[in-house]
Amino acid sequence: MMKMSHLLLSTALLVGAAGNARADAPNVVVSIKPIHSLAASIMQGVGEPKLIVEGAASPHTYSLKPSNAAALQDADVVFWVGHGLEAFLEKPLEALGSKATVVELEDAPGLEKLKFREGGAFEAHDHDHDHGHESEGGEHEHGEAGHDHGGEHAAEKGHGHDEAHSHEGAFDTHLWLDPMNAKAIATEIEKALSAKDPANATAYKANLAALDANLDALDAEIADTIAPVKDKPFIVFHDAYQYFEHRYGVKVVGSITVSPESMPGAERVSQIRQKVVDLGATCVFAEPQFEPKLVNVVIEGTPAKAGTLDPEAGTLTEGPSLYFDLMRGLATSLKQCLSSAS
Repeated sequence: MMKMSHLLLSTALLVGAAGNARADAPNVVVSIKPIHSLAASIMQGVGEPKLIVEGAASPHTYSLKPSNAAALQDADVVFWVGHGLEAFLEKPLEALGSKATVVELEDAPGLEKLKFREGGAFEAHDHDHDHGHESEGGEHEHGEAGHDHGGEHAAEKGHGHDEAHSHEGAFDTHLWLDPMNAKAIATEIEKALSAKDPANATAYKANLAALDANLDALDAEIADTIAPVKDKPFIVFHDAYQYFEHRYGVKVVGSITVSPESMPGAERVSQIRQKVVDLGATCVFAEPQFEPKLVNVVIEGTPAKAGTLDPEAGTLTEGPSLYFDLMRGLATSLKQCLSSAS
């Protein structure tokens, strides 16, 4: 299987042909890293999009900075996933009026959308870990301070929960974790950019063609990487991987919802350990914001191994290659942990 550096060669050649960033390039702002990476690929040789949620920050807990607000005010085009993921953008985008073209990518044609799953082995979806609170018994509280995935920060940002999008019946917004969804998103990005900036439409369309080819190759590569371990059961700390799971047939058997800020109580740890044993999990995967100690405490006394997955690319450097690094990193982490377990 070709390395991704080779797969990106066609894109690099297009960039060379297009030349340096152009003075007439539109001001483009993108909400999160994985989507920014796709936009950056399509804009290569024309311009560079600005990113709002930088570094290891999470869109679920993000507060807009003055520099972000200024970028939005200057934007010609804004790309975001939608209300269910970046709730902090709702009011700022409304305030833009008709000045910028705002593209809600969760509405892109051709997307496969999967509903949240809760109950049984999958715990109530409180994706906003950082604002979760442990009760004395270690259980995650879901009172007024808790947030569902469809209305994070509704209370904090001045939205009532009735006004915010309801979690009930909502879909998982981690849409990019399937390369075929990434292709649909990229197509919508190219369409919006070409409409806003027809002078550079030829470059956008050429870059999209190269990106599509690279995403197809990435898809085949991940399938090969995952194939030897896809039947081994594992648990994730929150259920964010449905699209990856659905695409590649990996075996997520349950989720655990805990806060990365504090250790769960003894009773909660006991419950989690029993769940790991009952589900026969080979590995338990946390995310970069979790201290390794937390994962080790959870799996102590069970046969499961510990691993880390980074679905929002918090540890990766932004840019055109980030999406590929993100997806290959998920596949590699899964293979390494699941292969090492008995």
